Amino acid sequence: MSALHYDSYTEARAHLKDLLDAAQKGRVATVRRDSVQAAVVDVERLRYFLASLLPASAQVVAEDGGWSVFIPGLPVAADGATFDEALTEMVDALREYAEDWQLRLLDAPNHRDNWGLVQLISLSDDDQLRDWLAGTAR
Repeated sequence: MSALHYDSYTEARAHLKDLLDAAQKGRVATVRRDSVQAAVVDVERLRYFLASLLPASAQVVAEDGGWSVFIPGLPVAADGATFDEALTEMVDALREYAEDWQLRLLDAPNHRDNWGLVQLISLSDDDQLRDWLAGTAR
């Protein structure tokens, strides 16, 4: 079977199982609504791709008996008494940023290009985000 393309959400809804099966197998699956075409993609495949495409570039600094973590260019930083504690705090800070982005920052000129990062944060569990921050993404 080749790629699946549905020209309306009504048609896609009638073939939802086929659409989801195609996405699960990694096949191209799209739905058109008016002039917008959307892709249906398996979450784990998308998360893995985004983690590969977006290196964390997190900077970790030991200071004042603790650790600080930040990602240059993002308004997100965290501190902890230990390296692990700092990473855990950074995961929480990234989740807060993703939530703020969804609520109000997505149209802000200095944040709108962070779409991929927000998707990665939202589609990852805490362990996956910690691994991504530490440069050991799976």
